[in-house]
Amino acid sequence: DVQLQASGGGLVQAGGSLRLSCTASGFTFNEYSIGWFRQGPGKDREAVSAIPSNRPDVTYYSTSVKGRFTISSDNAKKTVYLQMNHLKPEDTAVYYCALATAPLAGLWRGEYDYWGQGTQVTVSS
Repeated sequence: DVQLQASGGGLVQAGGSLRLSCTASGFTFNEYSIGWFRQGPGKDREAVSAIPSNRPDVTYYSTSVKGRFTISSDNAKKTVYLQMNHLKPEDTAVYYCALATAPLAGLWRGEYDYWGQGTQVTVSS
């Protein structure tokens, strides 16, 4: 079974940084996408960033995080990282990583078939 393990969340002051990790396991297909999504208090789940496994030079960001967050991947470890800088209180959310078998799924939530358990990010003002 496909499993996704997200980690790295925590409590940070506004302006600070965190790095989230998502490690995938339990599958053999070589092309896929890993996406990060978040759900803040009282909000719908929204896309944050995504990266295809076979095109690490292709990255997707929502407008709210572009320029502050950076996604990267280590395919040998099947791990994707989300470096979050200049964090704002509005970034507070549970962050989920997800896997799509479509290699260019981008930020389309409906393309993602497998979801991790989420990691809490809290940014204090």
